[in-house]
Amino acid sequence: MAQHNEFGKEGEALALEFLRKNDFEVLHCNWRHSKYEIDIIARKQTLLHIIEVKSRHYFPGAFPEESVSKKKFNFLKKAAEEFLFLHPEYRHVQFNVLSITHFKDKEPEFFLIEDVFL
Repeated sequence: MAQHNEFGKEGEALALEFLRKNDFEVLHCNWRHSKYEIDIIARKQTLLHIIEVKSRHYFPGAFPEESVSKKKFNFLKKAAEEFLFLHPEYRHVQFNVLSITHFKDKEPEFFLIEDVFL
């Protein structure tokens, strides 16, 4: 497996751990429909969370969440529309970005941006 794929899998594993510690019930990881994918679908109380995970090594002035483009967000919305069509029991949905910054000498830093709309 390519190094960037391993790094991505590590980031998603850290994301799952972070979300569970913060009372999210993870429903799906890497949910796919056609060419669309949702990194994590979770529930917290009655709200469904569509979560895009971005994980990067620390670089001054650069933040993982900056790589979520309008195009990427539109793909995420289309994937969410398909998921909600297949699961009409969910009426309240929120889009989130979970940013994970990896450092050489300390633990990763998490930044959850809730209720994103681009």
